[in-house]
Amino acid sequence: MNDVRRGRLKVYLGAAPGVGKTYRMLDEARRRAARGADVVVGFAECHGRPLTEAMLDGLEVVPRSPCAYRGGYFEEMDLPAVLARRPEVAVVDEFAHSNVPGGGRNAKRWQDIDVLLAAGIDVVTAVNVQHLASLKDVVEKITGVPQHETVPDDVVRRARQIELIDMPPEGLRRRMAHGNIYAPEKIDAALANYFRPGNLTALRQLALLWVADRVDEALHTYRAEHAIGGVWETRERVVVALTGGPEGDTLIRRAARIADRSAGGDLLAVHVARSDGLAAGVSHASLARQRRLVEDLGGSYHSVVGDGVATALVDFARTENATQLVLGTSRRGRLERFLTGPGTGETVTELSGDIDVHRVTHERAGRGTLLPSRRRTLSTARLIAGPVAGLVLPVLLTFCLAQVRGTVNLTSEALLFLLAVVGVACIGGVASAVIASVTASLLLNYWFIPPIGQFTLDDPNALLALGVFTVVAATVAAVVDRSLRLSRRSARATAEAETMSSLAGSIVRGGQTIPALLERTRETFGTDSAELVDAPPDHEVGSGVTTVPAGPGAYLVLRGRTLSSSERRVLAAFAAHVGSAVERAQLAEAAAEIEPVKAADRLRTALLRAVGHDLRTPLAAGWAAVTSLRGRDVEFSAEDRDELLATADESMAKLNRLLENLLDLSRLEAGVLPLNLRATSLEEVLPMALADVPDVDLRDVESIPPVLVDPPLLERVIANLAGNAARHTPAGRRVMVTASALGGRVELRVVDRGPGLPTTGRERLFEPFQRLGDTDNTTGLGLGLALARGLTEAMNGSLTPEDTPGGGLTMVVSLPLADRASGPDPTTATPTPHRAT
Repeated sequence: MNDVRRGRLKVYLGAAPGVGKTYRMLDEARRRAARGADVVVGFAECHGRPLTEAMLDGLEVVPRSPCAYRGGYFEEMDLPAVLARRPEVAVVDEFAHSNVPGGGRNAKRWQDIDVLLAAGIDVVTAVNVQHLASLKDVVEKITGVPQHETVPDDVVRRARQIELIDMPPEGLRRRMAHGNIYAPEKIDAALANYFRPGNLTALRQLALLWVADRVDEALHTYRAEHAIGGVWETRERVVVALTGGPEGDTLIRRAARIADRSAGGDLLAVHVARSDGLAAGVSHASLARQRRLVEDLGGSYHSVVGDGVATALVDFARTENATQLVLGTSRRGRLERFLTGPGTGETVTELSGDIDVHRVTHERAGRGTLLPSRRRTLSTARLIAGPVAGLVLPVLLTFCLAQVRGTVNLTSEALLFLLAVVGVACIGGVASAVIASVTASLLLNYWFIPPIGQFTLDDPNALLALGVFTVVAATVAAVVDRSLRLSRRSARATAEAETMSSLAGSIVRGGQTIPALLERTRETFGTDSAELVDAPPDHEVGSGVTTVPAGPGAYLVLRGRTLSSSERRVLAAFAAHVGSAVERAQLAEAAAEIEPVKAADRLRTALLRAVGHDLRTPLAAGWAAVTSLRGRDVEFSAEDRDELLATADESMAKLNRLLENLLDLSRLEAGVLPLNLRATSLEEVLPMALADVPDVDLRDVESIPPVLVDPPLLERVIANLAGNAARHTPAGRRVMVTASALGGRVELRVVDRGPGLPTTGRERLFEPFQRLGDTDNTTGLGLGLALARGLTEAMNGSLTPEDTPGGGLTMVVSLPLADRASGPDPTTATPTPHRAT
């Protein structure tokens, strides 16, 4: 069986509704068809716009598939028909659309598109920025409109091409005013609400930033594939180096100001966990505080491992395509810099190339201690300088002592040579100390121990002194060398602990997904890529590939450079964290599968508990009345007989209502409640719904246009809400019912003047078998509000609670107008068919 090439996806991303993404999508379809491509329109939503509908002329359109759901009739894309037609290119609108359940359809249209792509069909689609899952909450805060239809960002990012369709806010509002987007009766409401200039500007900014991130990802991939190491200044990125010292706050704020000078600039703070001297004195508390400061300023914090600080900083900056690097001036004094050579700042400047380097002064500059270099590893310079000093320093000391011969005795001369050997040991270690010891012994014997000018030892005491001198020099050198080695190991362990502490802190704060952990691993070890695979690569020796196990059947693979043994130990800990994240993700999926079963079990338990009392009470009352009437040992008067019959009738009616509520709730849960949606005026429904509620204050319902509902179901919703409001309204106060129309929907409000409810407990109102704040369990199962919300949502509406000004609770029923077009209205939250709670 031949493998089918996966189709390519192109997405037109609209900054706001009405910018013309469907028009542009159909225009591309016409251009492709004119070039000879086999193009069909699988689904296009024109929203009744003549200019957009005209773009369908000359294009082959696959007929839509009609479907029925809860008494309503809808049209969806006929996926089997498109697959059978098998075109080269399929145009499918509304990427985030939720399909009507049933008929073997996928839940979301993006899943239908994925099926087309898997069949080798190229797809052109469109979506608005407010439907991106990551921006759902942000858009709701900006516009006040919840978005129920979303598409995962990763699905959109996988597209081969993403084209932003944008328009200035004033231009879009002019299009709206000219009637090119909505019908005339909707224009005023749309301009005053969703299409306010501030809203459109914010949506436009969100779209631009999202697309910029997508372009940045593509650029990073291209640079990695082509091994491009130079900086491309496509976007201002400022890297600030942190040492854990007190100057970090100053550096961060300065770097943030530099990044803010360019729109869309990024701030990245990096700390190098390293084994050289500059790692000493790192304050983990300061690093933690500085990390919070970076995140508060909108930046990101990173930690990398590297023995060479300057090299690690420059490598990180190049990997992130940084344009500027901010460093603090050295904390070492002038004498220390003279004795130990150039510091990190000078080296970074030499290595930076086309990256701008900022050296920022701070209050700790030049205030370090006057100590020799505290490097814990021998650099190349010290490895060369040590043997040279072992040869040169004893010669220089011999020359100086020869000038003052006779004024210094042999013991002092030997001690001075010993001091020189110890100094050489500190510079170059044991090997250099041995060279210095041999050189010093020979010079001391030749120039200062009689007979002078000969390599002879006539005096046994001189021979003993010379032997002791050699042993002491070698011992001191060995101790110094061991101290340096232990210090190096300790510093490496400290660096590894810093890295693991930083990783653990990120995980504890939450939000670390598996891709985020892999990216963190890649940047920490400075590799080209990090991935999680099911099996290790076949060939990795000498290929720059490092593989470590990350749990059962999972391996962490790093490509780009060969890691040292110490880095592999740290990598093993990273792999353990990644394996734990994989295990947590699997457990979360299992828990998600179990949750519906647990919910159903809780529902059954609550039902049995409620049936044990609430259904038995009216049944017992009716049964007692009928039994009394059938008894022959008591003669009832006509009044008593009528009263018993009324009790039996009332009990049976109450029992019938409870059973109807239970049956309707079960139908809602199963999604099989029959609906007969039609244009209905509120004046047709309200009289019957409010018949059992005394003294209702009815306002502003006469001028409300018809809504698209099932009249009997809406009557039950209003009756349940009004009855609940009446139970909580104090004596002497009235339940108020009012209505208003805005933005293609009608909002019906049922207002009570009761004690109200705290915000934290409101969602529990709509749970079945709950009587929130009610200790009286003799008045029903607590199904009224749960059933009211379920019936409202079944009619494409919503039911939400609000505070009543002055005290109390208001239940808001939002319903669609009857004259709305069949397609979704982007300016409102489009309800999707789903199961009621």
